[in-house]
Amino acid sequence: MTGVESPAYVPGHGLLKGRTAVVTAAAGAGIGGATARRFLQEGARVLISDAHARRLKEYEAELAGEFGAGAITALPCDVTDEAQVQALFDAAVAAHGRLDVVVNNAGLGGTSDLVDMTDEQWSKVLDVTLNGTFRCTRAALRAMRGTGGGVIVNNASVVGWRAQAGQAHYAAAKAGVMALTRCAAIEAAEYGVRVNAVSPSLAMHPHLVKVTTPELLAELTAREAFGRYAEPWEVANVIVFLASDYSSYMTGETVSVSSQHA
Repeated sequence: MTGVESPAYVPGHGLLKGRTAVVTAAAGAGIGGATARRFLQEGARVLISDAHARRLKEYEAELAGEFGAGAITALPCDVTDEAQVQALFDAAVAAHGRLDVVVNNAGLGGTSDLVDMTDEQWSKVLDVTLNGTFRCTRAALRAMRGTGGGVIVNNASVVGWRAQAGQAHYAAAKAGVMALTRCAAIEAAEYGVRVNAVSPSLAMHPHLVKVTTPELLAELTAREAFGRYAEPWEVANVIVFLASDYSSYMTGETVSVSSQHA
């Protein structure tokens, strides 16, 4: 099957003008980095975080050069550390007075058949991907409660629904993110806070290409109806939709960002 070419980049339309956002795992080329850039193009002020301090600083400088230093700030954060998570959200509120949007993008993968998987492998993926989303969602709700509303968007994955060998830990974590999203949404509704998730299938970037074998990439790409993987900004576009007023009646939903065959 011949792949369909990636579409032209969609320009911003001011959908998040004047809003303050936090995006985790946003140092560079992946979905988090693409989301931060899209948010800036849509008029938001953005605080990006990542566990990789050097890459985070470099990306902050890149974005500041494009959008101005006042639009973008950065703070390293390891989402497995509650003190660092709280410091991140405290910094966002201190800098801007309120918090409008949070994108929980931090996640950790890996490949291991369950029969060979160690407790450490299982726990590490769960702690970053699921527990980290829990910690950040909790901190976000505490910051948003009493301020009149807000939006949280979590990054899940189609493997939370669909089986893939070697991905038991990651799939369990992402299925947990979906369930966390639904439950948090019900609890947050009384605060005027919406909580949704995106579920990408295959969004590639240079860092991911380096750790994906050509054989696996070909197999995963073949499952996509378009015969290609998604550009990270295509996932970010859906995150912008969920963060904006265009999705004002959506909460507790997980939106598949996929062209996979059924």
